[in-house]
Amino acid sequence: MPSLSEVISCLSDYDPNALPVAQAQRIIRDVVAPVEAVEKVALRSALDRVLAHDIISPINVPQHDNSAMDGYAVRGADLAPGAPATLQIVATIHAGGRFEGAVQAGQCVRIMTGAPMPAGCDTVVPQEFTQDAGEGRVTIPADAVKTGDNRRLRGEDLEAGKPALAAGKILRPADLGLLASLGIAEVPVRRRLRVAFFSTGDELRSIGEPLDAGCVYDSNRYTLYGMLKRLGCEIVDMGVVKDDPASLEQAFRIACESADAVITSGGVSVGEADYTKQMMAALGDVTFWTIGMRPGRPMAFGKISSNGKSACLFGLPGNPVAVMVTFYFFARDALLRMMGAQPSRLPLMRVASAAPVRKKPGRTEYQRGIVSTDEDGVQRVRITGAQGSGILRSMSEANCIVVLHHEQDKVQAGDMVDVLLFEGLI
Repeated sequence: MPSLSEVISCLSDYDPNALPVAQAQRIIRDVVAPVEAVEKVALRSALDRVLAHDIISPINVPQHDNSAMDGYAVRGADLAPGAPATLQIVATIHAGGRFEGAVQAGQCVRIMTGAPMPAGCDTVVPQEFTQDAGEGRVTIPADAVKTGDNRRLRGEDLEAGKPALAAGKILRPADLGLLASLGIAEVPVRRRLRVAFFSTGDELRSIGEPLDAGCVYDSNRYTLYGMLKRLGCEIVDMGVVKDDPASLEQAFRIACESADAVITSGGVSVGEADYTKQMMAALGDVTFWTIGMRPGRPMAFGKISSNGKSACLFGLPGNPVAVMVTFYFFARDALLRMMGAQPSRLPLMRVASAAPVRKKPGRTEYQRGIVSTDEDGVQRVRITGAQGSGILRSMSEANCIVVLHHEQDKVQAGDMVDVLLFEGLI
């Protein structure tokens, strides 16, 4: 992968002091690369892991044509259009059983869901469509079904030799079931991405410590922990690091040598009287951005190195809401790429705004919102209130982020806006 400096050098309109969101996202995307290591894990341990190689189906699923209904397996040729048919029942087949003979003209077989279709039959008549079943015979009303109805074809779900799952897929419960249906007990997955993170600032205190005057409890590590946990990362929480050169250098080196990515919160704003930015720059290829967005304008990104090891660095702002916004819209996609996951856009949905929203073109705004359904069944989103980047309570109350794009103007009530729902987001 190209270095950060190489990527930036190719951009004619690059301005680190006025960087659009889309350009920052593109730069990050071009720099990060997936981890190489692959391991095999038991099927039940593969949930939420990233598939390392394509899975080719070793068998047909189903292995035989089978019935999709409880009913009667018949020959389509015996069902004359516009006329009922009375057929002789020559056998009964349950799921897991077989009928070894061949069904002749005028005959049928009582069959259960999942049972293999007997030779000669191509159609299943559901039992509720039939009449006068008994004494070895059953009547099929006129035009009850069409030839081929209610039959599952061999290989209809998965065909032997064809791809079943593609590399880069994050394995979900349905994928585990699919792999089990192929008889696969172990799955090749990318190793878990290791992410180290810490907060910087002399004013921060960890939970359990006395809260001195002018100090605040560090909340950012806990929101970062939750977001990283949902991504399935292996987490290295390094606590709060004081704002002095020796402590910061030691923290950055330890993080770099023990993880694939390093995330910090605080210490990247213009004019801050600390050493975080100096240490980031001293240890690697790092750039500092003022992004055209709200909240979360200051951000650092790059790669740092120590003792022959390197890690991607995401220097996020210190304000709690800005940490979450910059994580979701910059770090999250990059970490998924490093995990080897298939690239995918954030799942934005369009919802009507319940009220006007002030906005000027020229920057991207991320506002906390609540999506609800009104009495007419229409989904609408309203802003939670004050949008200060330090008001973490508003993020807790919200169920989404309203995304007001760079070129977008003010929003009127009823206008459609993009929202990112928190529920189900990884």
